[in-house]
Amino acid sequence: MVRDHLTGLGRQELVVIRGGGDLASGVALRLHRSGLRTLITELDKPLVIRRTVSFAEAIYQGETRVEGVLAVRVESVSEMEAFWSEGIIPVLVDPDCLILNQLNSTSDQVSALVDARMTKGPPYLAINSAPLVIGLGPGFVTGENCHAVIETNRGHYLGRVIWEGSPLPNSGVPEGYDDRNRDRVLRAPAEGEFQARSVICDRLKKGDLVAEVGGQQIFAPFDGVLRGLLHTGLWVEKGFKVGDIDPRDDPSYCRLVSDKSLAIAGGVLEAILASRINRSE
Repeated sequence: MVRDHLTGLGRQELVVIRGGGDLASGVALRLHRSGLRTLITELDKPLVIRRTVSFAEAIYQGETRVEGVLAVRVESVSEMEAFWSEGIIPVLVDPDCLILNQLNSTSDQVSALVDARMTKGPPYLAINSAPLVIGLGPGFVTGENCHAVIETNRGHYLGRVIWEGSPLPNSGVPEGYDDRNRDRVLRAPAEGEFQARSVICDRLKKGDLVAEVGGQQIFAPFDGVLRGLLHTGLWVEKGFKVGDIDPRDDPSYCRLVSDKSLAIAGGVLEAILASRINRSE
């Protein structure tokens, strides 16, 4: 009965998600499985690392699947309705989220906007862009640029909905596994065109060649599985994150949405349903 209720809710309401990276895709996946219609907006060249669990990959490939859920690149509003009816998530190139105005002028009015780009800065969209604006992580302040914000730092507060105030500040330290933190993240040693020399899910040994940027090589800093890697051909600046190595030696993790993504997604779903109940009351 609960799922029937949520499915009905999904037919009536639409959630637009800014960003199609791994955290945003975890949100989209959980909302989709809960029966809500979702639309993802992205850059024309998404800079996602964990591409095997990112719906943004549809921008490059035309379509992609995350844990069995299909997402397809679309070019217009007219295409979206058919995909929603088939249980497919549309992904649109629209970095400024201009689609909001167009959707609100049709029967597909937006009920919630989730900014999941994780830019750690202001969203540059007014708080009245949608009836409910939800931000993920640092850069959001309730009442100023969002109605609710979801905590994204690991720890006791991860995934909690914040209705007053702001989340914890950016720590600047990548999450670690097996005492691996900063060296887990691969960064561009120079400015230039990124060229992959390994493939996501590869088992790497310390010293294996992973990629090249501007003629400089990037090597694996320790033994592990290549969990994420930027698209070949993209231009990056020195220091830009281009890869992610997991020391846990399990390639299956490369194709599973993370526990962190699902916790954050649960917070988003809670905020949407709580807001709807409050509005009805």
